[in-house]
Amino acid sequence: MVAVLTRPDSRSGRGRKTSRSPVAERADAAGIPLLQPRSPRDPDFLEQLAALDVDCAPVVAYGALVPPAALGVPRHGWINLHFSLLPAWRGAAPVQHAIMAGDEVTGAATFRLEAGLDTGPVYGVVTEPIGRTDTAGDLLDRLAVSGARLLVATLDGVGAGTLVPEPQPAEGVSLAPRIETADARVDWSLPAHVVDRRVRGVTPAPGAWTTWRGDRLRLGPVRPEAGAPELAPGELAVGPDGVFVGTGRGGVRLGQVQPAGKRMLGAADWARGARPAPGERLGA
Repeated sequence: MVAVLTRPDSRSGRGRKTSRSPVAERADAAGIPLLQPRSPRDPDFLEQLAALDVDCAPVVAYGALVPPAALGVPRHGWINLHFSLLPAWRGAAPVQHAIMAGDEVTGAATFRLEAGLDTGPVYGVVTEPIGRTDTAGDLLDRLAVSGARLLVATLDGVGAGTLVPEPQPAEGVSLAPRIETADARVDWSLPAHVVDRRVRGVTPAPGAWTTWRGDRLRLGPVRPEAGAPELAPGELAVGPDGVFVGTGRGGVRLGQVQPAGKRMLGAADWARGARPAPGERLGA
């Protein structure tokens, strides 16, 4: 490894202190030169990249488009690890969209970057089942491990000259755009199983939410319940078996909730303090 490329340091927190990314910290600890251009289009960065004379540039979740001027610099190009079975779920949030769509299987793929969005030829894939209760965080944790092994194997194969990428099929293309906070608001008019998928798909980030008495209420994963009481969409029912919410079809049991400015707590504990009135609704 001759250098590490990552995003510039950012300011965060109330004091707006400059913080380094975990990637930058690991590079510093290992004594590896660090490149942090504001944009990979910067002429100075392109000169640095050419001077490094690299064979290949593996990339994972860089968060910026690599320009054509940089794509051809490494002899074997840029090889990206993407968390989907391409051509499904091209884009910034493949794992989240796979869960929300109800996919039963996903995976990771290594492919050669080109100008199109995640359109390059594929070197290899690994598959991963999506469990009934998996959140995006759960799935990403597993794919980070299996995907890392796949990326190492891909680089070994490319270096040995034994691995040739295959073009992606034209069929089966789907897109996975970035999920913003507004997209994570729960629509209680959807069926219970769809609400469940959408909540798990945005957990832990950006985090599912609804409103309660005018304030935002963050939600942990919910569970569809066949025996839930009949409730209108968003209507709450508190009983000895838990806190239930009505949806467009069926009901869900709340797990954990986080009122504005407070910590996450169990739904039953929250309900004891909130004391929902009969017929009161989330998201109203």
